[in-house]
Formats: sequence, structure tokens, C-alpha cells
Amino acid sequence: MYSLDRRLSFWSALAAAGPEHAYWVGRLTLCGSPEDIARYDAAVLGHARDAAPKGTPWQVRRLPERSLFRATMPPSAPATDADPALAVQASDQEVLRHRDLATLSPDERTEAQRLLELTARARPMRPGRRFAPAARGSVDRRRTMRAMLRGPDVLLRRARRPRPRRVVLLVDVSGSMSPYADALLRFAHALVRHRPRWTSVYALGTRLTPLGATLRTRDPEAALRLAGQAIPDWRGGTRLAGALSAFVRGDGHRGVARRAVVVVFSDGWETGEPARLGEAVAHLRRLAARVIWVSPHAGRPGFAPSAGGLSAVLPHVDALVAGHTIATLAALVENMEVHRA
Repeated sequence: MYSLDRRLSFWSALAAAGPEHAYWVGRLTLCGSPEDIARYDAAVLGHARDAAPKGTPWQVRRLPERSLFRATMPPSAPATDADPALAVQASDQEVLRHRDLATLSPDERTEAQRLLELTARARPMRPGRRFAPAARGSVDRRRTMRAMLRGPDVLLRRARRPRPRRVVLLVDVSGSMSPYADALLRFAHALVRHRPRWTSVYALGTRLTPLGATLRTRDPEAALRLAGQAIPDWRGGTRLAGALSAFVRGDGHRGVARRAVVVVFSDGWETGEPARLGEAVAHLRRLAARVIWVSPHAGRPGFAPSAGGLSAVLPHVDALVAGHTIATLAALVENMEVHRA
């Protein structure tokens, strides 16, 4: 059974490449490992055999990867002898986008860092206090009256000028989240580098640790080393309720969380009372414009928010999404957009 994000990627790619490339589109978007390719080929051959009328020969049309890659290139791009290598590279990147971040090798993490930098391009906006001329919105009475003195009657309109909305990332670095903490902090580093003024990052463990200053370092490896030195409880226990309450009572009430997009990366395992965690998230929701809870287990088949912490926070969050692959983090970036004040 393929995950929802893989199926959505398949239909989007099929619409762009055309049905004649269905085999390679499915192979590039639905397969995440060599074992998946073998199962995919068997499924395609079985479907073609069953669909063929009895007594007629059947075959699966496998177009070369070269033709698929050219179909996805802009018309003005010249074809070169390096096209097959580029196609293989594009295929490897697509497979890497759907690999579980906890299973990446050191070489794959280097490539994943580059993809994360391309993915972390969130730009949530909010209506500002100042107005600007617009095609839609309320009537600008002052400009309308001046225009009427110069010519025919016309209604001029105005709208609030958009302003960047703050993004707050709260990353659980406890022992249960350690396989994903490195990749999530790399994602946070890329987002901080993209929007340094409007992004705040905190580590959640047995206590709350601000990481905004350490993640502003250009080099991701140096930034991760500084973050590791700043976090005293890395891969330790977790007290989500206490850490979140400390954030809400401190920086949250001082303006960091007000009308912001708050993203909590955690599997929801809480050593304390789940009710306290639910109260902290409910308080956070009253301050923020949007609260998104990201669990690395949410994208796996058969997942249910049965952990005590998750069941307590679920009524108070706007979305519970997966965050175990680069593809799911890209979907998270789209989920950050808010269309209210």
C-alpha cells in the first residue's frame, strides 16, 4: 500500500509527463528502494497480463528513462549526451525524497541537506496595519474623492499590506526522537537561513532551549555542532508539558507566538500527565494563528494517535501531519500558509 504523498506525487507527475510515460512515472514516484522496484515490476506485469484479452499477446511498454527526462524538461532546453546521467540523478533524488530520514547514510544526509534547503521556502504572510492600493478590498474614500474631482466617477479600493508572519519551530530532541532530531534541526537551520528575522527555533526535552542564535551560522555542520553544545538534554528524557508551558509563559506571551505559525516536532511521548500537555497546547493555540503537530510516525500505515500526549493535544491543533521524509516536510511547508489575521 503506497502512502498518500506518493500517490499524489504519481498523479501530479503523470499529468505533467503524459500517460505514455506511466511506467517510469510510477517507478520514480512510487518506489523508494530496489525492493520496491522489483515489487512494482511484478505488479505492472501482473496487471498487464490480467487486462489482456485471452489468446492475445501482451507486453508492458517500458520507455527509456532518457525520453521521460526530456518530457519533463522545458522545450527550450537543449538535449545533450549527459541526459541519461541527469535522469538517473533525478531518479535518485526522487527516491531520496521519500526515504525515511532515520535510515539515511552519511552520504545521503549530505544530499538530503541540499534538498532540505530547497524545501524550506515557507513564506507565511499576515495582513499588516498599513493600507495599500488594491484591485479588491474596502473603498478608499480619500483617493476616490480626489479621483472624482479629476474625472468620471470611479471607486478606488485598498487592502492591508501583507507582512511576514513569524514561524516558531519546537523540536523534540528526547531519546525517542533522536533518529529524526538531526534532520529536523537541519530543516530548521535551512528555514532560519531563509527567514532569519521571522523564524524562531527551540529544543524540547526536559527543559526548553532557544536555538535561534546558533542556527544562524551559515555552515550547517557548524550550526548543528553549536546546537548540540547548547542543548544539555539531547537524547535524554522528555517533559513536553513543562517545556511547552515554559515557552508559553515566557517568549510566547512576550510576542513570539502571537499570530505566528507554531510547528511542534514530537512523537507525543510524555512522561508527565497528558492533561497538562493538553492545557499547554490549548494555551498556545489561543496565542498562535496556527498550530501544527508533526509526528514522524503519522505517515506510516496503521498509525493512530494513541500515545497519551498525542491524544491530549489532538483537539487543540490545526493539523497532525507526518514529518519522516523530505516529501512530507515539503507538504508541511505548504501547510504553514495561513489566510487569516
